[in-house]
Amino acid sequence: MSSPWLALPDAVTRAAPRRVVSESWERAKRHELDPEHLLPDLEVGEDVLAEFRRAHPLAPVLPVIRKLLVRDAEGSGLLVAVGDEMGRLLWVEGDRASKRAAEQMRFVEGAGWAERQVGTSAPGTALELDHGIQIHDSEHFNRLVHGWSCTAVPVHDPETRRILGVIDITGDARAVDPHTLPLIEATAAAAEAELMVLRLRALRDRPAHDERIAVAGFAPARRAAAGLSPAPARRPAPHRPTPGERMRPRAFSMHVLGRDAGELAPPTAEAGPPLALSLRHSEIVTLLAWHREGLSAARLADLVYGDAAATVTLRAEIVRLRRILDRVDDGVGVDSRPYRLTAPVELDAHHVTSLLDRGAHRVALAAYRGPLLPGSDAPGIEQIRVELRARLREAMLGDAALDVLLDYAATEDGRGDAEVWIAALRLLPQRSPKRAGIVLHLERLTAEA
Repeated sequence: MSSPWLALPDAVTRAAPRRVVSESWERAKRHELDPEHLLPDLEVGEDVLAEFRRAHPLAPVLPVIRKLLVRDAEGSGLLVAVGDEMGRLLWVEGDRASKRAAEQMRFVEGAGWAERQVGTSAPGTALELDHGIQIHDSEHFNRLVHGWSCTAVPVHDPETRRILGVIDITGDARAVDPHTLPLIEATAAAAEAELMVLRLRALRDRPAHDERIAVAGFAPARRAAAGLSPAPARRPAPHRPTPGERMRPRAFSMHVLGRDAGELAPPTAEAGPPLALSLRHSEIVTLLAWHREGLSAARLADLVYGDAAATVTLRAEIVRLRRILDRVDDGVGVDSRPYRLTAPVELDAHHVTSLLDRGAHRVALAAYRGPLLPGSDAPGIEQIRVELRARLREAMLGDAALDVLLDYAATEDGRGDAEVWIAALRLLPQRSPKRAGIVLHLERLTAEA
């Protein structure tokens, strides 16, 4: 049987692929992808797509992208796609005929085009390498995509330089015209600049906004008189990166939700594969990622061991952790006095809290994979775990739509929470067939209490 790596047209006669392409194919081979039978998964369903879009940080700058790219795409045979940092396409616009044709290879809104899922493609490989790229026709790893060409450029947070998403142009040979890459790079730069302008404008207008709230009678002393619940406690100001920090590469990511030990993923494939950490090292990295301002040795020892005097044990563990982190090229390290990470690490728990802050309850619930490091009994981890679960529960009870609340009720946290089921019962229409099941569940909870 011939190798799938030779399943590309004209494999014998055509010139060897460019290095950037061959390296991408090798990564696809390591992920055991089959170029003959490869369709992107629909990772964002139609029922949640609108909320994903509203919650995404590139949503406010979509008018800029449309003005610079989409406006001229209709009738050109080209498509303009905007995806998130995980390679999921959230917007696909442009030529209608091409959009219908692209459905055959599942280049549609909601589909996942990360390189780890579909192999070489401009949007997925641009995210993997963190720079713009053009992929011509049969350079795609997936045979279903042959005949299409594409150019894509990642979009970064203007302050932290973390990747926010990707802009892509897909179509025929015109999609890889020499002028296309500079055009998308200019569009990405314009989008980043617009994000910065919007943030500065929001900071400028915030004092006036707060003053208007106070004048309107919603100061804390008047909320009780008005019959309103107390205002939520003000959260600490977010960490603002220094100019030196802004020059760092985009953030590492670390998965700790629903996992007994964390997995630290470098920003790009070139920096190496994800790194599995021990439970103790996962606890230390999680605490330092959560407390970005840094922690003293005594405070970190207290959060890890429950004993502020255990600094000698902590220092020995930090030495071992540094040796492990050194395996990652251009990786993250641990500074001392105070202990803090040398590069930004975004926890999946951070992602959930960010979604909750933006009111994207449905997406936040989907992103919550379970308790944070459930096997850990470190006091600091337990604090974060309880805080995260409480914030999710509060959001579900306070603002979530009925269907989201019901989804939460079906989770491990919600299943035994009578208050959640009572709230769902109150929101259900009187004639809903779901009422009987909820009443039965509440009776069981009462009997077990």
